[in-house]
Amino acid sequence: MANHKSALKRIRSNETKRLRNRYQHKTTRNAIKKLREADKKDAETLYPSVASMIDKLAKNNIIHDNKAANLKSKLAKHVAAL
Repeated sequence: MANHKSALKRIRSNETKRLRNRYQHKTTRNAIKKLREADKKDAETLYPSVASMIDKLAKNNIIHDNKAANLKSKLAKHVAAL
């Protein structure tokens, strides 16, 4: 158990951030799955919002920048191939 007030506060804030990151990551993963299953018209309208979600995850270091770029690239190719 932590002995300092600051350490207790850090434990609380880490838990809050962990839950927020987990929620954002899971929401983005579900949006990616939805985009992959969509038909061409729906996929084209969904792609900008999904790409924005991926960019936000990368900006906040929830996922790596290169992973974000790879995901966006694969999704763009997928939408173009429909």
